[in-house]
Amino acid sequence: MQLRYAFRLYPNVGQRAALARAFGCARVVFNDAVRAREDARKAEQAFPTAGQLSRKLITEAKQTKERSWLGEVSAVVLQQSLRDAETAYKNFFASLKGARKGPKVGAPRLKSRKDARQSIRFTANARWSITGSGRLNLPKIGAVKVKWSRTLPATPTSVTVVKDAAGRFFASFVIDTDPAADQARMPPTDRTIGIDLGLTHFAVLSDGTKIDSPRFLRRAEKKLKKAQKELSRKQKGSRNRAKARLKVARAHAKVADARREFHHQLSTKLISENQGIAVEDLSVAGLARTRLAKSVHDAGWTSFISMLEYKAERYGRTLVRIGRFEPTSQTCSTCGAVDGPKPLNVREWTCTACGTVNDRDTNAAINVKTAAGLAVSACGAPVRPGAIPAQREETGSHGFPPGCCAA
Repeated sequence: MQLRYAFRLYPNVGQRAALARAFGCARVVFNDAVRAREDARKAEQAFPTAGQLSRKLITEAKQTKERSWLGEVSAVVLQQSLRDAETAYKNFFASLKGARKGPKVGAPRLKSRKDARQSIRFTANARWSITGSGRLNLPKIGAVKVKWSRTLPATPTSVTVVKDAAGRFFASFVIDTDPAADQARMPPTDRTIGIDLGLTHFAVLSDGTKIDSPRFLRRAEKKLKKAQKELSRKQKGSRNRAKARLKVARAHAKVADARREFHHQLSTKLISENQGIAVEDLSVAGLARTRLAKSVHDAGWTSFISMLEYKAERYGRTLVRIGRFEPTSQTCSTCGAVDGPKPLNVREWTCTACGTVNDRDTNAAINVKTAAGLAVSACGAPVRPGAIPAQREETGSHGFPPGCCAA
C-alpha cells in the first residue's frame, strides 16, 4: 500500500522566494485549466483534453509575453497542476453520478494566493534527489534543509512540498510499503479488544483500561481567544493583521499537531498489541450538531478510526466496525439483558436481571467486542472486516524500529 511520510523543511530566503514562484505558477496553470473547461461548457463545446490543455497552457503560454515567467519553474510542477485539475473534475462528475463515496463534491474553484494551503508536486522524472548530507534537492529551487524525524523505509516515488496556514514548509514523500516487511515487524497475536470512544475518557477498552481525553483544544482556548481578539482588532490589509493571522494559525497548528501525535501513538499501540479491534460506527456529523460539538471535534474520533483502519490493513490486523444503533450502553455484558436507555450522567448502573454493577463505559466496550464477533475469535479466525478506505493523511511510524533510509 502507499503511505505518506511528512518532514519539516527549512528553506532559506532565496529558496522561499523560489518556492513562492513555483506555488504561483502552479496556481495560475490550475486556474487557466478551470477557466478553459468553463468556457467550453458555456459554449456547449467538448471539454479540451489533457494534451490540448498542456500544449496551450504550458508549451505555447511560455512563448507569450504574458506567461513567459512559467519557464522559471520546473515543467513537472506545471504538468502536475494540470493533473490536479483533471482529478478534481473527475471527482466532481463521479460525485454527481453517485459513483463516489462520501459527501458530495463541488465543482473545482479558482485557487487564490491567499489560500491557507499551497503545494507543488515533483514526480520521479523531475530529477529531484536527497543529497548525501540529507538535504532535499529540488529542480530550480536548490538543496533545502530537512528535519529527518525518522528514516524512510523505501525509496519515495514522489514528493509534495506543502506550505500550511502557519507558514511552515513540509516535504510529503509517497512510499510503497513492503507487505512482507510490515508483517514481520508485527507478528500475530491472540489478543482482541473492544473500544468505546467517549468524551470524559477518550477511549475505554474492554479489558477495563481507561485512556483520558487530552482535550487539546480546551486547554489552549485561553491562548486562542487572546490571539483571535488581537487579530480582530487589526486593520484589514495591514502588515500587523498578517502577523496576527500567523499567530492564530500557529496556535491552531500546535493543537492539531498534538492531537495527531496522540492519535498516532495510541492507534499504533492498540494495533501492535491486538490482532482484532472492534469499534462503534459513530455518527460524528450528527453529534457535531449538538451542544457537545466543540468537545466532539476536539476528540477527533474520525481521524483516530481512520488511522486504525489503514494501520490494521498494513500490518495484517482485523478492524470491525459495528452499527451505531447497537444498544451497547443499554445491554448488560454479563447476562445480555437490555435495561433501556440512560442519561449521560449515569456512569454506573445495576442490572435488574442479574444484579451486576456495570461501569457504563467498560460495559459498552465489552458489548462492542461481543457484537463484532471478537469475543471468541482466535488469532487468524475469520471475522467481519470493515471497509478500509485509502489513506490520504500524513502517516507516522512511532514506536517502530527504523528501516533503511532512502537517502
